[in-house]
Parts: sequence; C-alpha cells; structure tokens
Amino acid sequence: MLKRQGSRLAALLLSLLLVASACGGGEAEVLAAADVPRVAGDVTAQGEVAGASAAFALDLYRQLAKEGENLVFSPHSVALALAMTRAGAAGVTAEELDALLHLVGVTDPHGGFNALDQELSGRSGSYTRGDGTEAELQLTVANALWGQRGTKFEEGFLELLARQYGAGMRLVDYKADVEPARVEINEWIAEQTAGRIEDLISEGGLNSLTRLVLTNAVYLLAPWEAPFDEDGTSPGVFYLVDGSESTAELMHLFEPLRYTSGDGWQAVELPYAGRELSMIVIVPDKGRFGEIEAALSASRLDEIAAELSGTPVDLRFPKFEFRTQTGLLPALVALGLNEAVDPSRADFSGMTMEEKLFIADVIHEAFIAVDEEGTEAAAATAVVMAASAAPSEPVQLTVDRPFMFQIKDATTGSVLFFGRVMDPAA
Repeated sequence: MLKRQGSRLAALLLSLLLVASACGGGEAEVLAAADVPRVAGDVTAQGEVAGASAAFALDLYRQLAKEGENLVFSPHSVALALAMTRAGAAGVTAEELDALLHLVGVTDPHGGFNALDQELSGRSGSYTRGDGTEAELQLTVANALWGQRGTKFEEGFLELLARQYGAGMRLVDYKADVEPARVEINEWIAEQTAGRIEDLISEGGLNSLTRLVLTNAVYLLAPWEAPFDEDGTSPGVFYLVDGSESTAELMHLFEPLRYTSGDGWQAVELPYAGRELSMIVIVPDKGRFGEIEAALSASRLDEIAAELSGTPVDLRFPKFEFRTQTGLLPALVALGLNEAVDPSRADFSGMTMEEKLFIADVIHEAFIAVDEEGTEAAAATAVVMAASAAPSEPVQLTVDRPFMFQIKDATTGSVLFFGRVMDPAA
C-alpha cells in the first residue's frame, strides 16, 4: 500500500462527536458566533495534558486489549474528542470526564490541548536525514463543528472551541433531511484524511435527533529516518502466543538505534524523519507476552523510553497492515464514565440549554500499515450523544513474536497511536 503511494506516507487521526437532542442537508454555512480567532494555548498546561493523555492511553489500551487480537487506536484522537465534549459538560459530568482523562488538577486543560495541538502541527517541515537525503514530514490538525440549524448553542461553548481548538460551526439540517448532512460530513472527513476514512458515519448513523457533529482530523506524513532495505525483506516465521506459527514479511535494518532490554523483554525506537516522532516497540520474550503486557504502567513506559540508548542494532521487523473498529463505550464505562452516559443524570448544559444531552455511544476506527518506507495510519472516533426522551556489539533483534508499539512525539510525549501486533498476517 505504501509503495503504491511512493514516499507519500501518512498517519491520520480523526475524532467525531455526534450530539443528539430530545426531539431529532443542504449546504453548510459557518456560524458567526464561533468566528473568533484561535489563541496561542497554555504552554504550562501542555506538559500536564500530554502526561494525562499518556496515562489515559494505557487505561484504554488495557480495556481494548482484552480481545486478544491485533489492536491499533489513537489515544490522542479519543482524548481530544472527549476533551471537546468536556467543554460542554458541567457539574458531576464534567468532574467525571476530568477523572477519566486524568485532568484533575490541570488548571487549563483546553489551553493545554490547544498548545499541544499547535506544538504537534509545528513538526511539519523538510528534514535532512543522517545519510544526507531530504525527507518531508507533515503534521496538521483540523477541527470543525456541524450543528443543527435553529438550535441555540451556548455562546461560551462555541467560543471556547473556536479559541482553543480552532473549530468553527457549520450549520446543517438533521431534522429535515439527515442524509445530505451525513454525506457532507463524510466528505469533509475523507478530504482531511486523504481518503483513508471515506464513510465513517454509515447510513443510519445520524437521525433526526442529531444536533451536533464535532470532527477533528490530524494528518501526519512520516517517512522513516532510516528506511529499511527493500532488498532485505524476506518471509519468516512469526510465533503466536498460543504456540502456533504464522508467516510474516520480515524487513531488515542495520543501524544505530536507541535500544534497551529488561527481564523478559527488549525495546527499540524507530525514529521518523527529523527524529521528532518515533515508534517505540516493546518485544516480550517468547512465552511472556501476557506477563509483560500486564505489568505495563504509564510510569514504566516512561522509564523504558528514558532507558533507551544508542547502539548498533541488526533488526528484523515485520511489515503489517490492519484495521481496528470498536465501540469504546463499554471500555469508557469500565474506566468510570457513568453519569455522562445516563440520560437522567448527564449534564451537558454547557452545550445547549434547550435540550438535555447524554453520551449514547463512542465509536473508534483505526488503521495502520508499516513497510520499508514508513508508516501509514488512520483513526476515527465517534462520541454519540442523545437525549432522554546498549552493548558495544550489534544487538540482534528479530521481532518474530507478538509485540506492543507506540507512535509518540519526542518533545511532548504525546501518544498518537498505541497498539499491539499479535499476528502480522491477520
């Protein structure tokens, strides 16, 4: 897939918020009430928000990894969608979302997310690799609101999202004809994600109760700092957790990389061009995947990243490509999202006072592909709301068994993607 696109490698994050009312096409228009400039963001809160998001990422990973299959999701996308949802919450509902996202004690969470997004967008540029070749890396963020024409949304909610998330409001008519609105939103999503996510909102996904759809897209163009040798890729055995065998296309790279190891595991960092973003791979020893995975904590992941140091690595790493689509609501409820999903108790009065809203569903879809040139990934999140009605000798590392991975920003520590590969051929 990546080879057909040449060097056009992309990682795509998309967040979608569907808000429905107690009661519920055409060409969209921008709502003037949200037409305020985006501010610079709170740099002090940026680090707090990045740390909170990393902790939330592991919480969500633990819930989603119970199925025993390949997994990829975007903690950044989900956290950002829920943070924007938090902008319209009040009372205990707001406190619940703060606890879920580890934002308790963060003085300016929206300013922190704003600064983090703008910091990540600053990663775009032309970079000179260590071998002297040039590589283009692009990381952009886009947010938009799609609201029901005629619904009175709270001015403070609209202005907060415009100031801190750069999200303007477009007016559509879910009540009169929902299908044109759904098509228009999907077209915007496809455009922002280079066509990787074309039909996130399926037919029937919106109805006359829908009042607001909030979308966020992050586009990443990220080739490896040191591409794998295409001529070195060959078939190999991949040992599954149950002892059976699969076949993987194992790529080859011999490079100085940041590496570390511990009792029952090894870890290696694969930087993207410019070294601002990287994939950190944690490879448990054969027979110890479940043990090592269960022992992971946010602090331990930070320690592993800090322990990485440069050393020559003779690496064999599998190509893989897969997609995860899952409803996140059960996982979020297990993590403490209770009042926000209760029609009788949820308080999203910060969004609108006209109708009582609650979170009815959260949907996430993510895609990732890794080959010799780099990584392509895409993710989409839908929050549906409804109303009450190193050694000196080269390290030999052959990743021929299940492993976990994170795609992280080096400066902020923000986790863009998190997942595991149980079978690269699945």
